[in-house]
Amino acid sequence: MTLTHDPDIICRLKEIRTRKKITQTQLADLVGIQRQAVYDMEVGRYLPNTSVALRLARILGCSVEDIFSETLQNTHPVVLADHPDTANPRVSIARIRNKLYAYPLSGVNSITEEMRAADGLLLPGKNEATLLKSDEQLENTALLLGCDPAFSILGQYVMKNKTDAGLYCRFASSKTALTQLAKGLAHIAGTHMHNAGDTDGNQEFARQVLKNFKGLLVAFAIFEEGLMVARNNPFNIRNTGDLAQKKIRFANREKGAALRSLLDDCLCRENIPFSAVTGYDDIVTNHSQGAQKILYGIRDAALGLRSVAEAFNLDFVPITTVRCDLVIPQDLLTHAGVKIALDTLQKSAFRNELSCLPGYDASCTGKIITRF
Repeated sequence: MTLTHDPDIICRLKEIRTRKKITQTQLADLVGIQRQAVYDMEVGRYLPNTSVALRLARILGCSVEDIFSETLQNTHPVVLADHPDTANPRVSIARIRNKLYAYPLSGVNSITEEMRAADGLLLPGKNEATLLKSDEQLENTALLLGCDPAFSILGQYVMKNKTDAGLYCRFASSKTALTQLAKGLAHIAGTHMHNAGDTDGNQEFARQVLKNFKGLLVAFAIFEEGLMVARNNPFNIRNTGDLAQKKIRFANREKGAALRSLLDDCLCRENIPFSAVTGYDDIVTNHSQGAQKILYGIRDAALGLRSVAEAFNLDFVPITTVRCDLVIPQDLLTHAGVKIALDTLQKSAFRNELSCLPGYDASCTGKIITRF
């Protein structure tokens, strides 16, 4: 064995091996190498070849990048163009006249009303369109429907791969996303249904809606759900039961939204009739709409995610955490955009950024939950 060392590579083999309760000798036998090689890797004296690295990852049930990753050497001085959020290191960076300016990716100004460039233009009175992209670009772009705001980050990472493949993310509730997927109107659907006892909510929901399909359920992230409220929580809202107070004006989500199901379950457990909640029938169709109603004093509470609340400088009352999964039909797993999206879930850079989002946990990201 020739010892090779790279000071820019971080090795987490010992940490992962210890967590799995596997000894150096046991791991060496499973991989087919000497115990000394395992020791040398763990102390940074030996960098294995691709074959050994892949076997290590397979045996330890993780990705190669979980075990070996590069240190971030590509650092540059930046000018902070706005007040940074010390709890959220994510920033946008623009080079202007040879200086790098960093804008925080939190706060009201980080939320934009984007206009997406069209892929085609409909002809008047016809079900026809003039295409503005090549056939190859359209063929290799996957459509993801779901309501997790972080899906757009996944889409941007897919674009970074410098290929002709892409991932277009469009907002839809969990029910709408799965229903559209079943109709063949999307490549991937995102869902974050809540568990009922020992029953996995996402698995059960996917099997119900996609009963004629075979496919894959893969974890995207775990995030916090709850009530978005005004800064400093002026009505001292602590749980869903407080929404029954007449003075509190509430904004609800539409039927089929996972958050709406969560609220209904909570109210039923507390024996609170839906009619007791002022604004139960006042519907917003996404997280941002609810946040804006609170921001402008139209409503006092709305369902949402911690990440959205903090982006709008609101306070947040947690209710639960839930796992958001991606649902993909079996026949679409070989699609170029889908494949790159799944590969991206395994990248440490993507998972590290996902972990920086308020209320997010990326420890499950990329894990196959089930095949159905």
